[in-house]
Amino acid sequence: MKIRKGAAEDLPAILAILDSAVVWLNGKGITAQWGTESFSGRAKAVEQVRRTMSEGDPWIVEIDGVPAGTMTLTPHPGQYIEPADEPEVYVRLLATDARFHGHGVGAALLAHAAEETRRQGVELLRVDCFAGSEGRLIEYYEQQGFTRTEEFLVNDWPGQVLERRV
Repeated sequence: MKIRKGAAEDLPAILAILDSAVVWLNGKGITAQWGTESFSGRAKAVEQVRRTMSEGDPWIVEIDGVPAGTMTLTPHPGQYIEPADEPEVYVRLLATDARFHGHGVGAALLAHAAEETRRQGVELLRVDCFAGSEGRLIEYYEQQGFTRTEEFLVNDWPGQVLERRV
């Protein structure tokens, strides 16, 4: 498993990972998290991913040279979350390609996010996630060392912000 910094030309690979995650979630009956349409098939979603990548540092995990997961670290959250009152690193667009679930890709990316946060001299690492599906994603982040902070709602989409001191 290799983690490398991404660039604008990695947009197709990142969209493919996100698309695979949508298919995987839908296969588990989870349609409320990221919907049922691919990211790459929605112009607004593609633009959102491109914009997020340009606001921070995209990272890609490769397994045997194949993109297996991604995240983008930004110095601020997305538009629906208030920034922290101190410097922060925010995990955005974290996803694992369905072919690589169970290989520790997400955990490796989150460990890398903590390393990058420390490297930048920042102490606060935050992330938000879908709070539906019995809170399974929240529990995953808690297992990775994050603690719950505020809940939020975007239209009818329930979310949870979590943080980790590094």
